[in-house]
Amino acid sequence: MARVNVQLAVVNGRLVTPAGVRPGVVLVADGRITGIADSAPGHVRVLDAGGRYVLPGLIDSHVHFRTPGLEYKEDWEHGSRAAVAGGVTTVMDMPNTVPPALHPDAVVAKARRITGRSLVDFAFHIGADPLHPEVLVDLDPAIARSAKVFMAGHHTAPTVISEPEVLDKVFAAAAASGVRLVLHAEDQRLHDLLDAWRGGPPHAYRDYERWRPRSSPISAVVQVLELVRRHGTKAHILHLSSAEEADLVAAAAADGLPVTFELTAHHLSFTDADTVRGGARTRLAPAIRGPQDQDRLWAALRAGEAATLGSDHAPHTRDEKERPVADAPPGLPGVQELATAVWTGMRRRWPDEDQDTAVRRLVHHLGEAPADLFGLAGKGRLVAGADGDLVVFDPDRRWMLSASDIASKCGWSAYEGWTFTGRVQVTVKSGLVVYDREQGTFGAPGGRWLSPLSQEGGRTGNG
Repeated sequence: MARVNVQLAVVNGRLVTPAGVRPGVVLVADGRITGIADSAPGHVRVLDAGGRYVLPGLIDSHVHFRTPGLEYKEDWEHGSRAAVAGGVTTVMDMPNTVPPALHPDAVVAKARRITGRSLVDFAFHIGADPLHPEVLVDLDPAIARSAKVFMAGHHTAPTVISEPEVLDKVFAAAAASGVRLVLHAEDQRLHDLLDAWRGGPPHAYRDYERWRPRSSPISAVVQVLELVRRHGTKAHILHLSSAEEADLVAAAAADGLPVTFELTAHHLSFTDADTVRGGARTRLAPAIRGPQDQDRLWAALRAGEAATLGSDHAPHTRDEKERPVADAPPGLPGVQELATAVWTGMRRRWPDEDQDTAVRRLVHHLGEAPADLFGLAGKGRLVAGADGDLVVFDPDRRWMLSASDIASKCGWSAYEGWTFTGRVQVTVKSGLVVYDREQGTFGAPGGRWLSPLSQEGGRTGNG
């Protein structure tokens, strides 16, 4: 090991590996983990973890970094800083930009625009185009291996696919090429029906959850499961909000259907009472629901029924959020808060759980699972040959989030004033420190576009 050109040795850490938590030293050379040793070789740069956990760099497979066209809300300089401050070193960006990324050429142009501006590595979900579902049949997997489907509209949704015959074509096209659909599963036709009956969209936050009821995502999930059964399409349902959705998808997966689902920190952290009290800060689509639904989502996480955790980082400006209820867009920032919010929730809900068991769960849902689901080779695992992306995480640090901590360009967080347990101390990407909390510093933007086809530890990039 001493003969390898080691550029970094992370010492005195509790290493969170696929085999469990163990002491040791992580060695990184040429941007990759070369091995785990008992001691550091001489004459190398040393990062002392101080007895804290050392995690693999985390993956957030659901962000909206708003480029191109909406950079006044967020951009990659700010969004990637928020990511590394939260221990995230790889993100998957959504297609609802201006113009939207509905065609491979748009994805390539987007990647070129981002290159040189991001601290984190990145991949993309292409948008499913209802006018041209055939794009998915011939989709080059080096461009994208997954496609976003909006089954209901909102302020930044570029396309809505709610007609059964169009959904059928999209699912068939995705199945033909092995593209995984990632779905915003709400029923737009149900929204339209209720709004027509009630005289318009919600006009007060006390009515918001009732105006965008649980019946909408439940109906959409039933449609998704029927289409998956018909075509064999791989489907990943985003931001589940209700107990019934979790039951349906878990049952379908147990029955052998290729369906998975994501939980967001927001739906795990807030309830509809927070939206009544705080208004637009926690206005989401799908809506945040009641405590019993939240309990079921936490149970799905603990049971391993959920596949991934995602932030649905969707910043808007304060001015946009202060608009009248019908005009205020849903969404909130969250990539910086994701891991810490989930960790805080786990420790408060299950205080007697072994800490190593809890941290392995966090790493599984923010590392191994999204890496496997979306073909991100070299990501999400602390093993020899993986990318040298590491996080020093203090599991016991108590701290209060304030506006001065927020790295997102929008400058606000729904979690402001929260007392968290657990904090990211240092984030390393490809062997280089990109975030140091104590120093208050960020590294240089060296993030790469990841090719899902790469078999070389995720080191092959495009653009």
